[in-house]
Amino acid sequence: MAIKPFLFSATPAIHFRPHSAEQLGRIVSGYGSKALLVRGKNSLTRSGVYTAVASSLRDSHVEFYEWEISGEPSPRDIDRAVAENAGRGVRAVVSVGGGSVIDAGKAISAMLPLGGPVADYLEDVGTKTHPGVKVPFVAVPTTAGTGCEATKNAVISSVGPLGFKKSLRHDNFMPDVAIVDPLLALSCPPAVTAACGLDALSQLLESYVSVKASILTDMLAASGMERMKDSLVPACTGAAQDVNIRANLAYGALVSGITLANAGLCVVHGFASSIGGMYTVPHGVVCGALLVPCLRRTILALSQNEAGLPHLAKFARAGEILCGRRHSTARETCDLLIEKLEEYTRLLKIPRLGNYGITADSIGAIVDKTDNKNNPVKLDKDDLKKILMESL
Repeated sequence: MAIKPFLFSATPAIHFRPHSAEQLGRIVSGYGSKALLVRGKNSLTRSGVYTAVASSLRDSHVEFYEWEISGEPSPRDIDRAVAENAGRGVRAVVSVGGGSVIDAGKAISAMLPLGGPVADYLEDVGTKTHPGVKVPFVAVPTTAGTGCEATKNAVISSVGPLGFKKSLRHDNFMPDVAIVDPLLALSCPPAVTAACGLDALSQLLESYVSVKASILTDMLAASGMERMKDSLVPACTGAAQDVNIRANLAYGALVSGITLANAGLCVVHGFASSIGGMYTVPHGVVCGALLVPCLRRTILALSQNEAGLPHLAKFARAGEILCGRRHSTARETCDLLIEKLEEYTRLLKIPRLGNYGITADSIGAIVDKTDNKNNPVKLDKDDLKKILMESL
């Protein structure tokens, strides 16, 4: 079989091992003696990670300023950070935290050279094209979820009835360095680990079946699913301090970022964009709540058309990876996949979307803003409405 042509983007320089965060100061000092440290409000201090990070920077004679982000970054958050740090001679931006913290740092590094409102450069929001200049950026994830330590976009949200969740994107916005230290996630609470883990797993699955998938993204996504399958539930139930378990999740999340940057995502993340702009719901919860109903509808649609059989076979292969076995037919193995994902959702206690104020009356407005992205089959509005009803 001929290999389908593909284009594969560059990745950051990746430092993946326990204790790799101890090298942060040395790495940052290579860019200069002044840095901006972007961090979350509380968890970094409580976990002890802040002390280690600050010591590493100081030991390498890096003077650093700090900027805190609470929740998903908004245009106002980014604009304020840029305005207050523009004249400080910052030579590198360092994000230490979860996906929102890394997205914020990525956007700040991109806007420091330009100034002005970040909204002007957001996809489907602004009218300006970013030239791709930035301050060097180092990403240090403390959760295993979005994989944004290996993506070329920063997700910025403005929540409300007219809100949005859109990307600031350029090939140059890929972090220069990603320091992936599994030890940094040891204190991550079970609920956060669960939501982040299902986000990463949904990204691996969606990039694997995406219409833009390639032989290279397939291999990476499959390896990520293989590592996560037996580690996600233990990390949230009884093995939270197991470094090997945390390393498997960290690898899965990292790879999900690489594959989504090259193959794109599907309808689960189409929903995540529209819901995230309208309601304050953790991104991982949205993905976890929608993963099963979205895949069930997609698999059903593919099985009704002969043209969908190649994609159905890929879903079956994903089921074989996650379940460790397969049935005699692709459709039966797809059913195994759905059962496994339902098991994950149940054991990880993923909340329903109705817990966040989303009701049946909200469905029409959400569907109107939702697209299929790179889903292997286009789901119509009726399908999308049924998916949402299943998740309330």
